[in-house]
Amino acid sequence: MKRILFIIIGVFLCLAVFAQKRKLQNRPYIDQRRLHYGFFIGVHAQDLEFVNNGFVTEKGETWFADVAEYSPGFSVGVLAESYLTPHLALRLIPSLYFGQKKVILREQTTAAEYSQVIKSTLLAFPVNLKFSAPRFNNYRPFLVAGVNPTISLTNKTQQALLLKNWDCYLEVGLGCDFYLPFFKLIPELKFCFGLRDLLEHDRKDLIDKTLLDYTRSIDEAKGRMVMLTFYFE
Repeated sequence: MKRILFIIIGVFLCLAVFAQKRKLQNRPYIDQRRLHYGFFIGVHAQDLEFVNNGFVTEKGETWFADVAEYSPGFSVGVLAESYLTPHLALRLIPSLYFGQKKVILREQTTAAEYSQVIKSTLLAFPVNLKFSAPRFNNYRPFLVAGVNPTISLTNKTQQALLLKNWDCYLEVGLGCDFYLPFFKLIPELKFCFGLRDLLEHDRKDLIDKTLLDYTRSIDEAKGRMVMLTFYFE
Protein backbone atom coordinates (compact mmCIF):
# COMPACT_ATOMS: atom_id res chain seq x y z
CA MET A 1 0.00 0.00 0.00
CA LYS A 2 2.83 2.40 0.85
CA ARG A 3 4.57 1.64 -2.44
CA ILE A 4 1.38 2.32 -4.39
CA LEU A 5 0.88 5.63 -2.56
CA PHE A 6 4.49 6.55 -3.30
CA ILE A 7 4.07 5.90 -7.04
CA ILE A 8 0.73 7.74 -7.29
CA ILE A 9 2.04 10.86 -5.58
CA GLY A 10 5.18 10.82 -7.72
CA VAL A 11 3.13 10.60 -10.91
CA PHE A 12 0.90 13.51 -9.90
CA LEU A 13 3.89 15.64 -8.98
CA CYS A 14 5.47 14.98 -12.34
CA LEU A 15 2.25 15.79 -14.18
CA ALA A 16 1.84 19.02 -12.24
CA VAL A 17 5.35 20.11 -13.15
CA PHE A 18 5.54 19.28 -16.82
CA ALA A 19 1.97 20.06 -17.92
CA GLN A 20 2.66 23.82 -17.90
CA LYS A 21 4.14 26.55 -20.05
CA ARG A 22 7.21 28.37 -18.86
CA LYS A 23 6.62 31.57 -16.90
CA LEU A 24 8.41 34.06 -14.66
CA GLN A 25 10.19 32.42 -11.72
CA ASN A 26 9.70 33.55 -8.13
CA ARG A 27 12.85 33.77 -5.99
CA PRO A 28 15.09 32.35 -8.74
CA TYR A 29 18.34 32.23 -6.73
CA ILE A 30 17.16 30.93 -3.35
CA ASP A 31 18.48 27.40 -3.96
CA GLN A 32 21.97 28.66 -4.84
CA ARG A 33 22.54 30.11 -1.36
CA ARG A 34 25.26 28.23 0.51
CA LEU A 35 23.05 27.98 3.60
CA HIS A 36 19.38 28.80 4.09
CA TYR A 37 16.92 28.32 6.92
CA GLY A 38 13.26 27.67 7.61
CA PHE A 39 10.80 26.09 9.98
CA PHE A 40 8.09 23.46 9.72
CA ILE A 41 4.84 22.20 11.16
CA GLY A 42 3.36 18.80 10.44
CA VAL A 43 1.31 15.79 11.43
CA HIS A 44 2.41 12.19 11.82
CA ALA A 45 1.26 8.76 12.97
CA GLN A 46 3.40 6.60 15.27
CA ASP A 47 3.38 2.81 15.10
CA LEU A 48 5.15 -0.15 16.70
CA GLU A 49 5.92 -3.37 14.84
CA PHE A 50 5.87 -6.23 17.35
CA VAL A 51 7.49 -9.65 17.06
CA ASN A 52 5.41 -11.91 19.34
CA ASN A 53 7.02 -15.14 20.53
CA GLY A 54 4.09 -17.22 21.86
CA PHE A 55 5.36 -17.25 25.43
CA VAL A 56 3.13 -19.33 27.76
CA THR A 57 2.71 -17.91 31.26
CA GLU A 58 2.40 -19.93 34.48
CA LYS A 59 -1.38 -19.55 34.13
CA GLY A 60 -1.26 -21.11 30.66
CA GLU A 61 -1.94 -17.80 28.88
CA THR A 62 -0.40 -16.68 25.59
CA TRP A 63 -0.48 -12.96 24.84
CA PHE A 64 -0.06 -11.15 21.52
CA ALA A 65 0.55 -7.42 21.12
CA ASP A 66 -0.55 -5.05 18.37
CA VAL A 67 -1.17 -1.33 17.89
CA ALA A 68 -4.94 -1.01 17.69
CA GLU A 69 -5.40 2.72 17.13
CA TYR A 70 -3.43 5.46 15.45
CA SER A 71 -3.80 8.98 16.81
CA PRO A 72 -2.54 11.90 14.71
CA GLY A 73 0.53 13.47 16.27
CA PHE A 74 1.89 16.98 15.93
CA SER A 75 5.44 17.96 14.98
CA VAL A 76 7.38 21.25 14.86
CA GLY A 77 10.96 22.15 14.20
CA VAL A 78 13.52 24.19 12.30
CA LEU A 79 15.40 23.52 9.07
CA ALA A 80 18.96 24.30 8.04
CA GLU A 81 19.80 23.35 4.45
CA SER A 82 23.28 23.44 2.91
CA TYR A 83 23.85 23.66 -0.85
CA LEU A 84 26.13 20.88 -2.16
CA THR A 85 25.46 20.68 -5.91
CA PRO A 86 22.70 22.03 -8.21
CA HIS A 87 20.65 18.90 -7.44
CA LEU A 88 21.86 17.84 -3.98
CA ALA A 89 21.50 19.47 -0.55
CA LEU A 90 22.23 18.42 3.04
CA ARG A 91 19.49 19.10 5.62
CA LEU A 92 19.60 19.25 9.42
CA ILE A 93 16.11 19.35 10.99
CA PRO A 94 15.98 19.59 14.83
CA SER A 95 12.41 18.58 15.72
CA LEU A 96 9.87 17.79 18.41
CA TYR A 97 7.22 15.10 17.86
CA PHE A 98 4.14 14.85 20.08
CA GLY A 99 1.99 11.73 19.67
CA GLN A 100 0.57 8.57 21.16
CA LYS A 101 -0.37 5.01 20.26
CA LYS A 102 -2.73 2.50 21.85
CA VAL A 103 -1.31 -1.00 22.30
CA ILE A 104 -3.70 -3.94 22.75
CA LEU A 105 -2.49 -7.23 24.23
CA ARG A 106 -4.87 -10.15 23.53
CA GLU A 107 -4.88 -13.59 25.09
CA GLN A 108 -5.00 -16.34 22.49
CA THR A 109 -7.66 -18.65 23.98
CA THR A 110 -9.91 -16.45 26.12
CA ALA A 111 -9.70 -13.30 23.94
CA ALA A 112 -9.08 -11.29 27.11
CA GLU A 113 -7.55 -7.88 26.46
CA TYR A 114 -5.16 -5.53 28.18
CA SER A 115 -4.67 -2.05 26.72
CA GLN A 116 -2.02 0.60 27.25
CA VAL A 117 -1.78 4.10 25.79
CA ILE A 118 1.83 5.09 25.17
CA LYS A 119 2.32 8.84 24.92
CA SER A 120 5.50 10.05 23.26
CA THR A 121 7.38 13.32 23.18
CA LEU A 122 10.41 12.80 20.96
CA LEU A 123 13.35 15.13 20.52
CA ALA A 124 14.74 14.35 17.06
CA PHE A 125 17.75 15.36 14.96
CA PRO A 126 17.13 14.17 11.38
CA VAL A 127 19.98 14.46 8.87
CA ASN A 128 18.76 14.09 5.27
CA LEU A 129 20.12 14.26 1.76
CA LYS A 130 17.72 15.99 -0.63
CA PHE A 131 17.91 15.15 -4.34
CA SER A 132 15.96 17.65 -6.47
CA ALA A 133 14.86 17.44 -10.09
CA PRO A 134 15.49 20.44 -12.36
CA ARG A 135 13.27 23.38 -11.50
CA PHE A 136 10.38 24.10 -13.85
CA ASN A 137 8.69 27.48 -13.36
CA ASN A 138 7.85 27.62 -9.65
CA TYR A 139 7.84 23.89 -8.90
CA ARG A 140 10.61 21.44 -8.13
CA PRO A 141 9.96 17.82 -7.01
CA PHE A 142 12.52 16.03 -4.86
CA LEU A 143 13.39 12.85 -2.98
CA VAL A 144 14.91 12.69 0.51
CA ALA A 145 16.68 9.98 2.49
CA GLY A 146 18.60 9.95 5.74
CA VAL A 147 18.78 9.01 9.40
CA ASN A 148 16.84 10.35 12.38
CA PRO A 149 18.19 9.82 15.93
CA THR A 150 15.46 10.42 18.54
CA ILE A 151 15.35 10.76 22.33
CA SER A 152 12.13 10.09 24.27
CA LEU A 153 11.30 12.64 26.97
CA THR A 154 8.18 10.97 28.42
CA ASN A 155 8.77 7.28 29.19
CA LYS A 156 6.68 6.11 32.16
CA THR A 157 7.62 3.20 34.43
CA GLN A 158 5.29 0.77 36.25
CA GLN A 159 3.36 -0.05 33.06
CA ALA A 160 2.98 -3.32 31.18
CA LEU A 161 5.32 -2.22 28.39
CA LEU A 162 8.22 0.16 28.76
CA LEU A 163 10.04 1.65 25.77
CA LYS A 164 13.71 2.58 25.70
CA ASN A 165 14.77 6.20 25.73
CA TRP A 166 16.38 6.48 22.31
CA ASP A 167 16.06 5.14 18.79
CA CYS A 168 17.35 5.79 15.29
CA TYR A 169 15.15 5.78 12.18
CA LEU A 170 15.90 5.36 8.51
CA GLU A 171 13.87 7.89 6.51
CA VAL A 172 12.76 8.04 2.88
CA GLY A 173 10.31 10.47 1.36
CA LEU A 174 9.31 12.79 -1.43
CA GLY A 175 7.94 16.27 -1.81
CA CYS A 176 7.86 19.38 -3.96
CA ASP A 177 9.23 22.93 -3.61
CA PHE A 178 6.64 25.61 -4.39
CA TYR A 179 8.29 28.97 -5.03
CA LEU A 180 5.88 31.67 -3.92
CA PRO A 181 6.53 35.44 -4.27
CA PHE A 182 7.71 35.94 -0.66
CA PHE A 183 8.70 32.48 0.59
CA LYS A 184 9.09 28.84 -0.41
CA LEU A 185 6.45 26.29 0.66
CA ILE A 186 7.59 22.66 0.80
CA PRO A 187 5.07 19.87 1.47
CA GLU A 188 6.77 16.54 2.14
CA LEU A 189 5.65 12.97 2.82
CA LYS A 190 8.13 10.77 4.67
CA PHE A 191 8.25 7.15 5.90
CA CYS A 192 10.44 6.33 8.93
CA PHE A 193 11.66 2.86 9.97
CA GLY A 194 13.16 2.29 13.42
CA LEU A 195 16.41 0.31 13.62
CA ARG A 196 16.45 -0.54 17.33
CA ASP A 197 14.42 -2.88 19.49
CA LEU A 198 12.53 -0.32 21.60
CA LEU A 199 11.12 -2.75 24.15
CA GLU A 200 12.79 -2.66 27.56
CA HIS A 201 13.16 -6.32 28.58
CA ASP A 202 14.95 -5.76 31.89
CA ARG A 203 11.99 -4.59 34.01
CA LYS A 204 13.58 -3.83 37.36
CA ASP A 205 11.13 -0.94 37.69
CA LEU A 206 8.07 -3.21 38.08
CA ILE A 207 6.48 -3.61 41.49
CA ASP A 208 3.62 -5.71 40.10
CA LYS A 209 5.56 -8.67 38.68
CA THR A 210 2.46 -10.12 36.96
CA LEU A 211 2.88 -7.37 34.34
CA LEU A 212 6.19 -8.96 33.33
CA ASP A 213 4.26 -11.65 31.41
CA TYR A 214 3.39 -9.07 28.73
CA THR A 215 7.03 -8.12 28.17
CA ARG A 216 8.06 -11.79 28.07
CA SER A 217 5.52 -12.40 25.30
CA ILE A 218 7.32 -10.02 22.91
CA ASP A 219 10.73 -10.56 21.34
CA GLU A 220 11.07 -7.04 19.96
CA ALA A 221 9.20 -3.86 19.07
CA LYS A 222 10.44 -1.49 16.38
CA GLY A 223 9.17 2.02 15.75
CA ARG A 224 7.48 3.20 12.55
CA MET A 225 6.24 6.66 11.55
CA VAL A 226 4.50 8.29 8.61
CA MET A 227 4.96 12.06 8.48
CA LEU A 228 3.30 14.84 6.46
CA THR A 229 5.28 18.04 6.89
CA PHE A 230 5.01 21.61 5.59
CA TYR A 231 8.26 23.60 5.49
CA PHE A 232 8.48 27.38 5.11
CA GLU A 233 11.70 28.99 3.87
